[in-house]
Amino acid sequence: MGIDLGTSSIKVSIVDATSQACIASAHYPDSETAILSLHPGWAEQSPDTWWNDVQQAILRCHATKLYDPLDISAIGIAYQMHGLVMVDREQHVLRNSIIWCDSRAVGIGDTAFHNIGEEHCLASFLNSPGNFTAAKLGWVKANEAAIYDKADKIMLPGDFIAMRLTGEATTSASALSEGIFWDFKEETIADAIIDYFGFDRALFPSVRPVFGDHGRLDKKIAGLLLLKPGIPVAYKAGDQPNNALSLNVLQPGEVAATAGTSGVIYGVSDQLSYDQQSRINSFAHVNHEKNDRKIGILLCINGAGIFNRWIKNIAGASLGYDELNKEAERIEPGSNGLVAIPFGNGAERMLNNRIIGAHFHFLDFNLHERTHMIRAVQEGIAFSFRYGLDIMRENGIRPTVIRASRTNLFLSDVFAQAFADVNDVSVEFYDGDGSYGAALGAGIGAGIYKDAATAAHNRKPTGVIHPKASKTYDALYGRWKGIVKEHLDRSWETAIC
Repeated sequence: MGIDLGTSSIKVSIVDATSQACIASAHYPDSETAILSLHPGWAEQSPDTWWNDVQQAILRCHATKLYDPLDISAIGIAYQMHGLVMVDREQHVLRNSIIWCDSRAVGIGDTAFHNIGEEHCLASFLNSPGNFTAAKLGWVKANEAAIYDKADKIMLPGDFIAMRLTGEATTSASALSEGIFWDFKEETIADAIIDYFGFDRALFPSVRPVFGDHGRLDKKIAGLLLLKPGIPVAYKAGDQPNNALSLNVLQPGEVAATAGTSGVIYGVSDQLSYDQQSRINSFAHVNHEKNDRKIGILLCINGAGIFNRWIKNIAGASLGYDELNKEAERIEPGSNGLVAIPFGNGAERMLNNRIIGAHFHFLDFNLHERTHMIRAVQEGIAFSFRYGLDIMRENGIRPTVIRASRTNLFLSDVFAQAFADVNDVSVEFYDGDGSYGAALGAGIGAGIYKDAATAAHNRKPTGVIHPKASKTYDALYGRWKGIVKEHLDRSWETAIC
């Protein structure tokens, strides 16, 4: 069984261990889970809601009656990265999770970056603390001292779901690295981060391998979920390393992409690589080991699929994504000059943690209809991928082929072709999603497969899109990039004022 704890919903898949075919899948809830924003730049979700939704998704999957739940022999978990979950000694949640796109701790992380030493942070942690989990915990310690004092354990979202299943709190080097809690030079929890923030080391769960025993399914929980007691949670990974696993992106030079709520390009390196400005980020990949380094180089765009969802909601509540994509196809490339900037979901790392917001430019009431806006949104998201991929190219990641699953924005032919054209890359598509990858990970961790390569050996592309030369997109991207620079200059002037 693979569980994918996404921002919008929970997805569960059951995979046959022998054929590696997906037998059944389900998601819950039917409507997209809300992001709670109590103040501008904040983003929270309830871990208890996640847990309820996980249970409902599992039971909904069982209801397909396509398998016997008692035949499930291992569980794997993929999850939205960088979130902070805090529990007390009774494993009760102390506050909502501060999730990945929350911007409140940017200043705390930037100050830590300066005070610890920028070269030390980059060489040892491969990143600035930015607005990652360590800085978020620093914010709680500084602003919610009573909650911090009650905390027994802090964890990433996937660690929390595993704890609910097993009663045991564990983590991994990969999870700690995405929170900026891991020292790659020492291959241990980062003392410099702990000491700088004054964190209690006892807050951190025991560190286990990504593929390994993260606890056994509790008897009571097994009864509720109609599963066999004692089966292992055998794998946990952040959604992007896990997506790379599901696409067999495991070796240096291989690259994956996703376009869900956020947009991500994720490449693999065997070097302790980092961007001097920390605009892209480096974490321990699922197959990283002390003596066999595998570093995941991650470009994240907060404002991607969430912008597409926003335009869908604006266009009309009854409009589904299929209809949205068909409307986009009615308009010629370039959206008749309309330009969309997608950065309306908090601070963007690739923009040096700046918030410039989402915008439409050159809107003409006599030329443009909602169909132009829909297409401009999808093209603007594709342009943001190009902006980020250019930064990755500066740092040695130069793909000619990118692997992706035909999900989320990649279901749109307009977006998929624009992505290929503007980035000048071919896109190979594979069946499966995050929950499928989590199930494969469970098989590796439980010893059903010898290693990650064995688990993925049946993975073959189901389609490919090749880039087409496009003078329209070349010109429009240059215009788009110039507008982004203007907004960055303006936000910098505002910050100084």
